[in-house]
Amino acid sequence: MNAKTFNSYRSLIYDKSGISLSDGKEALVGARVGKRMRALGIDDHKTYLKHVMQDDTGQEIIDLLDAISTNVTYFFREPDHFTFLGKIMKEWKAAGQKRFRIWSAASSTGEEPYTIAMIILEAIGGNNDVKILATDISTRVLAKAQRGAYKAKKMERMAKMFRQRYFEEVPEATDKLYVVKPALKNMISYKRLNLSTPPFPMRGPLDVVFCRNVMIYFDEHVRRGLLKEIRRLLKPGGYLVVGHAESLIGLAEGFKTAQPSVYVKVD
Repeated sequence: MNAKTFNSYRSLIYDKSGISLSDGKEALVGARVGKRMRALGIDDHKTYLKHVMQDDTGQEIIDLLDAISTNVTYFFREPDHFTFLGKIMKEWKAAGQKRFRIWSAASSTGEEPYTIAMIILEAIGGNNDVKILATDISTRVLAKAQRGAYKAKKMERMAKMFRQRYFEEVPEATDKLYVVKPALKNMISYKRLNLSTPPFPMRGPLDVVFCRNVMIYFDEHVRRGLLKEIRRLLKPGGYLVVGHAESLIGLAEGFKTAQPSVYVKVD
């Protein structure tokens, strides 16, 4: 992929997703775009770009963004965040709160929202009004999340107690599958959402927003717009959780630090 074609892809991807691709990513973009080209029988990057631009249904840009998106995740990733969630849920429950709304803003293949659901059930039990919204720009990963079936390797970081309590073990010809039990799955709604295009169709108020390891792909303009919208949706005293590798220095207007990578909304 030459530089001119790469820049055309880069502009399109930024406009449609907010993902900011730096210089030198030609090979990466070429390889990921190649998956869609092979599926369609197209052998030229320019021809495929034209195909995306002329697709009136809008489906091909979704397929392109699915191919471009990075989806690295696992259960209980950055575990101190879930320790904090369990603690604050117990405090809210003890204070008399009965309704809880949580948003997993970049849910990928579902490990984050399912971990959130497990932690909530462990912290406050199941007799509560709890809803978890899980969103991602990729329809491919959302479909995997909704299925809720994970190979044994994906479960290696999870304590045996959680596997036994919240998953059904299903034998397959070459491996075991662990399928999320209905009690856990029913807590979560999955929706496609582009984080670069606020305002979002949610009313709030939300108690906690997990927006982890996604803003690193956005430039400052997109990050500011996203943070402003998250603040709108959070209740006063609600929490925003970001990835440990992410910094909100100079961007966290209306928030103060509660602990590393956890921010509380202030008036």
